[in-house]
Amino acid sequence: MRNSENYIITTGSEPLTPDDETTWSLPGAIVGFVSWLLALGIPFLLYGGNTLFFFLYTWPFFLALMPVAIVIGIALHSLFNGRLLYSTVITILTVVIIFGLLFLWLMG
Repeated sequence: MRNSENYIITTGSEPLTPDDETTWSLPGAIVGFVSWLLALGIPFLLYGGNTLFFFLYTWPFFLALMPVAIVIGIALHSLFNGRLLYSTVITILTVVIIFGLLFLWLMG
């Protein structure tokens, strides 16, 4: 191994500041998870208690949408530069549409 140190050479008067670019991941993940929960509740509002029998056999499909919804929430929150209101509305709409398409596909 070498005995050396890392030196940073600056050629200007501006100080070096670290960029904190990861502040959007937690709110985006929370918005994605909450939108998945809201989308999970829509079939119960439409079909009532009979939805439980449908979910008895199809729960892996809907459970697989949870990480997808979280990633969608993180991605949209980062694309909207941390604007929580815009990213929340678009995330909820996107996840509900994906959830509805899966529900309709499984219904036949």
